[in-house]
Amino acid sequence: MEGMAKTSTTTQGLRAAIERSGYYPALVAEAVEAAVGGEPIRSYLVHQETTFDQNEVRRHVTVLVLTGNRFIVSHTDEQAADTTSPTPYATTSTESVKLGRISSVVVSRVVANPESYAPGTLPREVMLTIGWGAVSRIDLEPAACGDPNCDADHGYTGNSTADDLSLRVSEAGDGPETVRQALAFAQSLSEATAAL
Repeated sequence: MEGMAKTSTTTQGLRAAIERSGYYPALVAEAVEAAVGGEPIRSYLVHQETTFDQNEVRRHVTVLVLTGNRFIVSHTDEQAADTTSPTPYATTSTESVKLGRISSVVVSRVVANPESYAPGTLPREVMLTIGWGAVSRIDLEPAACGDPNCDADHGYTGNSTADDLSLRVSEAGDGPETVRQALAFAQSLSEATAAL
C-alpha cells in the first residue's frame, strides 16, 4: 500500500492486518489502496474465511474500510483451474458506498451464559449486516385470514430485508481480536451514519 499515507496509524494497522491474513496480501492491498485513494481511514476490518465446497477447500477475504465519506468493501476469492482458466486464479472486487446511502447497520451478538453476563464481556460470535439498497431479500408466504374454513385467495404477505453484506466472526474461529475489531468497526460505522 505504498500510495497510502505512511504516517497514519490506522492505515498502518490496516496494512498489517492484510499482511497477517496471509491471503494474497499484495493483491488485496492494491485493490483496497485503489478504492481508498488518498482519504484517511477511520476504521477497518479484515476477515478471512475458509469454506468447504464439495471436495475442495476455498478461501476468501473481505476488507471493510470506513473513511470520512465512504464505506468501502473489498472482497477477494480464489478459484481452482476450470474451463475458463487452466491455472488457479483470484477475483478481487471493490465497492465504494457513500455513507449517506447506508440504510442499516445490524449487529447481532451471541453471548454464553447470559444470566451471568458482565458488561464489556466479549461476545462468542458477532454477525454484522450492512444494508445500502444494492441487494434486498424478499421472503413471501401466502396470506391468510383468521377463519380456518376460508378458502379465498388473500394474496401474499412478506418482508423485504436489505441484505447487501453479512459478515460473521467468532471467537473460536477468528480469535478474540477479530471479534473486538468487528465490534469497533460496527460502532464506528453506526456513529458515522448517525452523524449524517
